Amino acid sequence: MEPFPAPAHSTWTYVERADQLALVARRLSTGAVIAIDAEFVQVRVRGPDDPPHRLALIQLAGMPGMGGAFVIDALRLADLSPLEQPLHDARILKLFHGIGADSRVLATRQLVARHTLDLEAVSRSIFGQRESGLQSMLQRACGVRLDKSLQRSDWTRRPLTPAMLGYAARDADMTLVLYQWLLARYPWAVALHEMPADEPPPAVAGWMLPLLDGSRAQRADWAVSNAGLEGRLPEQAAALRAALAVVRRPLTRARIIRLIADLELAELIPVLRPGLSALATEERAGTVRALGRLRDVASEAALRSLLADPVLDVRDAARIALAQLTAPPTQPASSAVTRTHHDGAARWTLNDATNGPPEEAGWQAVLRARFGDRQAPKSAATTEATGDATDDATTPPANDRSTDS
Repeated sequence: MEPFPAPAHSTWTYVERADQLALVARRLSTGAVIAIDAEFVQVRVRGPDDPPHRLALIQLAGMPGMGGAFVIDALRLADLSPLEQPLHDARILKLFHGIGADSRVLATRQLVARHTLDLEAVSRSIFGQRESGLQSMLQRACGVRLDKSLQRSDWTRRPLTPAMLGYAARDADMTLVLYQWLLARYPWAVALHEMPADEPPPAVAGWMLPLLDGSRAQRADWAVSNAGLEGRLPEQAAALRAALAVVRRPLTRARIIRLIADLELAELIPVLRPGLSALATEERAGTVRALGRLRDVASEAALRSLLADPVLDVRDAARIALAQLTAPPTQPASSAVTRTHHDGAARWTLNDATNGPPEEAGWQAVLRARFGDRQAPKSAATTEATGDATDDATTPPANDRSTDS
């Protein structure tokens, strides 16, 4: 594939006055695409209602003919409201590379972008998590290696040096160049991630929504229990099958697939298998992990073929899944807490798992087997002087949880 032409050195305008900002806003409102980047700093001392970050610069770049990039001084300009109109205009596509942090910081100044595209998410769907950074993508697209030496600069200092302003403007310019390359080479990925203004949330069952937002604040079994679906596997499976039918964002689809594995819904294996050939890396890797956890031996040949997948994330997932297919089954650990229902009310019972004989006492038995009882018995005088205290520092944590794959 021919490399994309490297962009020429761009021009940029430093905007620090209200009249300049109004002119920039009018100019951007006439275009179809705006690339956006932001520089901000963490607030060390703040009130309980203050945002954790302070916006320092906004970098904007329009398509050729828009006058290059604009570096807007958000510290010297108290009123950024002229930018609200172009950012809110649903006709204009707003480009970000990593939309999460930038959008949150912009919102602290009442700037909310509608109709957006996160190029980091697009890149991740094509090349995987490890290759989705702006520097990696520009190296791949047009052989440009970004100078990141000013990345950790203090963006609150004034006056800003020309080098700092040029660095800030170039990120917005390069975001625009990357969009043009992705649109030309991978239009399917761009289409999957473009977020039109006011797009309604996917029509999925309410109990799974907290599990799809990426926070992982809730366990799958707790979610179905709270929804009254505990043990009702056909209803769980129907809801997840319906979700896969309507959700199109790759990362959300991967979370639905993981949820199927978390709930051990083996009856949905036939629904999962087509995901092994999905275009999006997240869905392909997620399907591999789920089929490994569900021990779908019938997919072994397909999983083995993905050991040669072009994306490292998928190859790693395939190696783990194949190991899971041949590993002996493990007994599920008994839960420390049991939830039961009595006349519609929830009751929680703490299971006492440590009152059995030493050989059944979990970590205590492991420690005894490895170290034995090496402590000499205390004398009565010592006991009276020191008390009968235990050394809590050597006690393993009671809720040691391993991370999931």
